[in-house]
Amino acid sequence: MVQHISWFSNVDYEIFLFFEEHDIGATAKVVAYNIGYDSNYVNRRLRALESAGLFSNDGGIYELTDFGREFIEGEVDEDELTDPDS
Repeated sequence: MVQHISWFSNVDYEIFLFFEEHDIGATAKVVAYNIGYDSNYVNRRLRALESAGLFSNDGGIYELTDFGREFIEGEVDEDELTDPDS
């Protein structure tokens, strides 16, 4: 599983766990349904993770980027991530 990141929300870890177990493209609604969170909240968090370069979004379908996969594998440190709120 991914390391603790200071600006992550709890749902972010659930999102990564979902995509780690299912390497697919999925809408925020599908992800939210499967992890038990509100779809609007999951969509906001996926957009933040997209801004950090961890996910791509093509017409509302989110997928892990290569950078996101490296992050899951523990090959990316927190200082390599861009906090979307800063």
